[in-house]
Amino acid sequence: MRAAIVAASPCHRTIYSVCFDRLHFRQEYTMHAMLPHLTPSDFPPVTRRSVSTLQVNLGYRCNQSCLHCHVNAGPTRKEQMDRGTIEQVLEVLEQQPLQKLDLTGGAPELNPLFRELVERSRALGVDVIDRCNLTILSEPLQEDLGAFLARQQVEIVASLPCYLQENVDNQRGKGVYERSIAGLKALNQLGYGIQGSGLTLNLVYNPVGMHLPPSQDSLQSDYKRQLKERHGIRFNALLTLTNMPIARFGSTLVSKGELGNYMGLLKQALHPDNLDTVMCRDLISVDYQGFLYDCDFNQMLGLELNHSGKKMHLQDLLQTNLNAAPVAVADHCYGCTAGQGSSCGGALT
Repeated sequence: MRAAIVAASPCHRTIYSVCFDRLHFRQEYTMHAMLPHLTPSDFPPVTRRSVSTLQVNLGYRCNQSCLHCHVNAGPTRKEQMDRGTIEQVLEVLEQQPLQKLDLTGGAPELNPLFRELVERSRALGVDVIDRCNLTILSEPLQEDLGAFLARQQVEIVASLPCYLQENVDNQRGKGVYERSIAGLKALNQLGYGIQGSGLTLNLVYNPVGMHLPPSQDSLQSDYKRQLKERHGIRFNALLTLTNMPIARFGSTLVSKGELGNYMGLLKQALHPDNLDTVMCRDLISVDYQGFLYDCDFNQMLGLELNHSGKKMHLQDLLQTNLNAAPVAVADHCYGCTAGQGSSCGGALT
């Protein structure tokens, strides 16, 4: 049996497909190099506008190991951004007219310099986003993390792939749902997600398996109703993301012979209007060593931001204008433009 749909609602849908079973995935932990499967590509050309957001990956260490993770993060990963590179991030923020610092990982909070970077960035007047997996809030030595983020007025973008326990634990591991709900309640108590508090709490949904996300607006209504009725939880907005055919998810597709089917789904759903609003036009992604990419997904593929034939580093942002520079594209880019579109800020249309 390939899959069974238990209920019609996208979040109620439970996938039993062997292709996406966590245990089966762990037993076949062969990571395929995905870039050769995604190039050459016929994806339309994209050019940059001025950069407004610096998205910084602070390292691949995480307290979770999720099947859909495009970073292949986990508890055993050792890579993390060092102090020298952190100082270069701050130098760029100080000298360039950037509006946002978007911190990601792994669990970015596990980098020992996370809080210092947040404090110094906020002192520069830069808005900071923390991409939080929620369970980090209850990890040892992180019990005061929520209060720290609230004091610094950091926007939290929190992963919660469903409002039902079975689906979340199936995708992210046993016990993750319960800890995530506890984290959301703690954030609400601090004022996050509460109207008038000035503390923004956005949630992130991504499908289970080979499906495009449903309408962001309608699913947001479902999330708000279900979380309020079940747990008394409030939040500002729901961001829907498409599963990218890279890293763990892409490798699973390749192993099961499903990559072609999934790419066919993405390509058939191409929405040309989304090309004008894809995040790579205004964002630059920085890896833990300080090298630059057009987006977080390109970073995971090793598809570097290449300007005038040169591999670029943070230092190059101080003297290089990237306006109108071409974006490096491959077939995974169809994931950002399919249907309603997908970006780190949710749907594009």
